[in-house]
Parts: sequence; structure tokens; C-alpha cells
Amino acid sequence: MREVRWERMFPDELERAFAECPLVYFPYGLCEPHGPQCAVGLDALKAHAIACRAAHTHGGIVAPPDYWHIHELSGYAVWAEQNIGQVARTWLTSMPPWQHFKNVLYHVRTADTLGFHAAIFFTGHYGPNWQDLKTLLTLVQPHVGTRLYGLPDFEANQPGFAGDGRSGGDHAGRVETSLLWAAEPECVDVSRIPPPDAPGPHFAMGDNARESDRRIGERMIADEVRWLGDKGRELLDAYAREKPTHALRTFEQVERLWEEVVRPVFPQFQTMQPAWGDQPPVPETSVWFANWRVPDRR
Repeated sequence: MREVRWERMFPDELERAFAECPLVYFPYGLCEPHGPQCAVGLDALKAHAIACRAAHTHGGIVAPPDYWHIHELSGYAVWAEQNIGQVARTWLTSMPPWQHFKNVLYHVRTADTLGFHAAIFFTGHYGPNWQDLKTLLTLVQPHVGTRLYGLPDFEANQPGFAGDGRSGGDHAGRVETSLLWAAEPECVDVSRIPPPDAPGPHFAMGDNARESDRRIGERMIADEVRWLGDKGRELLDAYAREKPTHALRTFEQVERLWEEVVRPVFPQFQTMQPAWGDQPPVPETSVWFANWRVPDRR
């Protein structure tokens, strides 16, 4: 099988893959507890594996996965207090929204500088970060030639676990566990799932994790690969019609784009809000209290 992972390819292989299909995938995720049955890198592991299968099937190059993502503040901290609980070590690879999204902007710059016709930004980490990813790419699209699209993997997971179109994503439940089980089988151990009557929380394990099925995981991955192939062709066709100019070249341009285009609306990003809905405050005694409050970044 030909290599599609950017970091493992030789320059001539990259050039050949680019000539055949000038599309790049940027996979994102987070190391965080995903139940006792899943490796903590689930988010990026599944996103990277699915992107690689899509590139093998439809063409393209997969950028190195980014395991550093948004957590520990605002609604993420409240969610962790309720679903992970008090732990000595959280094992999170987290960063604040302003750092993550500026990193994404530099990834956009790399795609545009190299001349990729299309780029898919594919996150396996949930919460409102994926909404902000879409907002960011919409803001910067007029300033770059590469056609951009961002999504959480559950958007591509249609018709979902049960074929109902409504079960495309969860957190360490039957969907994510099945996906990781199919994508990286050595990273799932269902024997670690506690019995139904065991007291929790179990590192944010979904209530239906016991329904996980590797075969269904394989089918869901195939569904996502098909969806990503369609989206990739749509973006490449748009590039061919529009013939845009690749203009984002320098680091200075990236910083200026951040300051002039993104930063004025950044305080309205979903991940910058102090809470999700009517969430309760995080107690001062909680391990999640230290970074819970969102600083003023206007």
C-alpha cells in the first residue's frame, strides 16, 4: 500500500502524490481520558486513521496529527468535573483556544504556500471547538487560494452507529470505542469496561460503551471515507472553477491575518464563552478549577 503520511514520505513521493491529487488532510485531536477501555489519544488516533484511509482510497496527503487541543477552560472544565471527576493526573494535552486556532492558521498558511488546491481540517475532539474551526476557516478563506473545509469526524459519520443518522458521535461510548477498535485495535481493550453496577464516573466513559462492535466500527469508517472522498472532490472542483491565487506566504502575513481578521471576532468564538448554557460553576476544590475561567482576550 502506498504511503500517504506526510512525515513518512520521501520528497519524490510527496511530489507524485501532490500531482495526482493536490489535497491535504490536517487531523486534530486531544489526549484525554476516554473511559478505561480506550487509549487516551483516541481523538487524534481515529481522525488520523480515517484521514489516511480516505487518502489511500481517494488520493491526497495526510499531515502529521496534532494531539494538542482545547480543554480545561469554560464548559470543558465543567464537563470534566462532572464526567472525569477528581484525578491526580488528568493526562490532557490541552491548550487554550487562542493558541490552538493560531496554530491552525499556520497550518492553513502551509497548505497555501505549498499550493494545495484543497485542505480538509478534520477533528476527532468534540465540544464547540469544531464550530469555531468552521468559523475560522470561513473568515480566512477569502485570503487564501486553497479551498478549505473543517469538520468534526461525526459530521462524516453518516448514517452513524445504528443507521439512524443521529448516532454519529459520542464520548467513549459505542461510537468512539467502535471507531478506535476498528482503526487502531491495539488501543482498545473492552475487558477494561467495568460492570454496569460499578460506581463511576469511569473516565468519561459513555453509558453504552458495552454495545461497542469492531465490525460496526469498520462500517462507520467506510462511511466516513466515502463522505470525505465526496467532499474532497467538491473542493477540488471548486478550485478548478475559481482558479484562486495563493497569497498567504509569510509568517508576518499570518500574524496580520490573525490580528485584522480573526481577533476582532475571536471573543465571540464558542470556546471563549464562560459556560455552555446553564452550567454550574466549577468548585474551588476541584482539580479543574485552575483554568476554568476564560480570560479577557479582546
